[in-house]
Amino acid sequence: MLSILDRYFLRELAQTVAATVAVLLVIVAGSAFAKVLQQVASGGFPASVMFQVLGLRTLDGLTNMLPLASFIGVLMGLGRMYRESEMHVLASSGMGPRGLLRPVLILGVVLVSITALVALWLGPWAVRTSDAMVAAANRSVIAAGLDAGRFTNLPGKGGIIFVDSLSRDGSKLGRTFVATQSDSKQGPPHLKVVNAASGELYQESNGDGRFIAFKDGWQYDIPLGADNWRQMRYARNDTALSNVQADDDDDPAHSKDSWALARSDDPSDRAEFAWRANAPPLTLVLLLLALPLSRQSPREPKYGRLLLAIVTFYLYYLLLALGRAQIGKNHWHNEGPLWALHALVLALALWMLWKQYSPRKPRLSPPRQPTTGAPT
Repeated sequence: MLSILDRYFLRELAQTVAATVAVLLVIVAGSAFAKVLQQVASGGFPASVMFQVLGLRTLDGLTNMLPLASFIGVLMGLGRMYRESEMHVLASSGMGPRGLLRPVLILGVVLVSITALVALWLGPWAVRTSDAMVAAANRSVIAAGLDAGRFTNLPGKGGIIFVDSLSRDGSKLGRTFVATQSDSKQGPPHLKVVNAASGELYQESNGDGRFIAFKDGWQYDIPLGADNWRQMRYARNDTALSNVQADDDDDPAHSKDSWALARSDDPSDRAEFAWRANAPPLTLVLLLLALPLSRQSPREPKYGRLLLAIVTFYLYYLLLALGRAQIGKNHWHNEGPLWALHALVLALALWMLWKQYSPRKPRLSPPRQPTTGAPT
């Protein structure tokens, strides 16, 4: 049964952590939105799935955001209590480290469980779903910018195209009209006109190039300002659309299932699994580290301890990233050094907490020497 003090701590810390998660989520979503817009502009995927991809990538970013949000939230929540002298009053009434550890550990169990769920399952699922959505959209002429019943710009070619009907999935075209203009160095510019009874969108075997195969139609090559135009009947005529631009930051291991990574012998897969598996203990260690770092006097600067905590988190995170790189390069064959780092930081946090709350012996002043005066 939770005491009134435990419920008070849990409510205050949970509210601060939730507010921190909301702020960092806006920052992560803004960064992801800028990257998504850049990929849409470069042809990485069509704009029709932009917001779905943005939501899924933001969900994947929670793996790295939740430990930091939990750390800052607990740090700011306890820091406010110290600045307003609430913690000093509670400490003077006999509350020791156990009074802080119990509500923080209860909150930590919830946050660690959420982080484990996101890191090991929800994040990889979001990446796989996003990749499948982009791949399906790139196989549709609707995603490429075409629409039935109106003239639209031909993607990647600088012309116009008109189709009278499209299949539900956007891969089959009805009667089609295409007009493009090309400049010639040795003569007037040429206008190329193509009509077809039907068409079909297809991709190269590697999924990069996209083409429309026009079937059963006529092609006209008309030099502007001249009369030597040409007419050709064809059974099939292929026109290229804009290619699918791959994302340079894509990591094949990042979208794999965690269970498949755990059974893999590939160094990249082992490094990715180590990174996911270390997210939950990172959250717990940071929560306990926030207890001694949040203690401050009302006279200290408001964000002085916060700056120290951010530097500490950066160094901690950097060491974990270096460990992941060592596993990816096959220099380390297991996650032992990473777990040793967690244990070292945890021991440091507990030592700092014990040092702050350990009873201090009062300083004894030297005995006063008796004064002797002259007899009167």
